[in-house]
Amino acid sequence: MPSPLPFPIRVECPPGACNCNREALLADPDADIRVLRLTREEEKKLIARIERISSYEDLKHVARLIEANLGIELRIAPGPNEVRTVRGFVIQLAERPGLCRKVRQSIPAAVRRCLDEKPEIAYAILDAHDLLGGGMVEDAGGAAEPAGRTG
Repeated sequence: MPSPLPFPIRVECPPGACNCNREALLADPDADIRVLRLTREEEKKLIARIERISSYEDLKHVARLIEANLGIELRIAPGPNEVRTVRGFVIQLAERPGLCRKVRQSIPAAVRRCLDEKPEIAYAILDAHDLLGGGMVEDAGGAAEPAGRTG
C-alpha cells in the first residue's frame, strides 16, 4: 500500500471522464506528484488569481509560480494565423501525467478571460514575440535581445 502523501491531493475524476493517468502517477514512487496538489479548491484560487492579473510581468510571474509549485508549464503565444482577438492566441498547459482534463481547459480559459479584460497584456505578448515591431524578442527565460540578431 502506498504511503500517505504529505499534502491533500485532487479527488480522482469519474471513470472514463478524464485521461490524466492519476493512478499511474501515484503508483510510481519516483514520479513528480506536485501536479496533484491542485485540488478543486486550489484550482478555484488559481483561476481567481489569473483573472486578477494586471500586467504582462504579472502574467509571467504567475506562469513561473505555476511551474515552480505544480510543475506545469503554461504556454501563451500568438497563433499561426493572424491575431485579431484573444482567440488568436495559443494558450495551453504542457501535457503531464496527473493533469486533469478539466484543469487543462479551465486555466487557459481563465487566461483568455484575463486577456479579454486587459487588452494591453495581449499587446505586450504580441510585442514580446516582435509582432508589433517593438524591436526586442524575448526568450523563454525573460531575457530580451534586439530583433534580427542571431547568436
